Amino acid sequence: MTTTLITGANKGLGRETARRLVEAGHTVYVGARDPERGRRTAEELGARHVVIDITDDASVAAAAKTIEAEGGLDVLINNAGIEGRTDGNGIVLPADETVDTLRPLFETNVFGTVRVTHAFLPLLRRSAAPVVVNVSSGLASLAGATDTGNPAAAYPGLAYPASKTAVNMLTVQYAKAFPEIRINAVEPGFTRTDLNGNTGVQTVEQGAEIIVRMARIAADGPTGTYVSAEGPLPW
Repeated sequence: MTTTLITGANKGLGRETARRLVEAGHTVYVGARDPERGRRTAEELGARHVVIDITDDASVAAAAKTIEAEGGLDVLINNAGIEGRTDGNGIVLPADETVDTLRPLFETNVFGTVRVTHAFLPLLRRSAAPVVVNVSSGLASLAGATDTGNPAAAYPGLAYPASKTAVNMLTVQYAKAFPEIRINAVEPGFTRTDLNGNTGVQTVEQGAEIIVRMARIAADGPTGTYVSAEGPLPW
């Protein structure tokens, strides 16, 4: 039985990924900051629940201890993230960005990924077929951002793409450091979720496809890659 933790799994892409992996036979931990929402989602999906705030060391450490005590971990999906839109769902423009406006996105999207990955590495390294999936974005691609024919080039914000580009580099460096673990970054596509104020054009079912696919790769599968449902993406 494959045991999987998904952060930020009480809604959106995380919830749909949890639902699909439960159907595929995984023992899934729905990771959520809110205990009640996480517990309710887990009950609805037939999953387990663990409280985890990826911006808090103690919370992540406690979650790792809980999962270790209950049998260990095979797959980690770093899904929790924020885009940092304003209350009116607008994107903060570079002229208005400061260290203070960037910090929350890097704390969640980048440092949260490191915090969770570091805490669960000991458990993953005991697995016979460990996998890490980092949920990135097409906006993380430097090639895409500099190609006027690519939709990513039209995105005006600074903080979110920069944070996801950092996630891509984390993916590459972790994959080199731990060749026994399949570690990949995925681009789910512009999906309607709370993260983007539900402005996306895809359903969560469509967006979760690549996350689920890469969560189920075999021990000899790819590692250190950046992919969408359509295939490899340029860095």
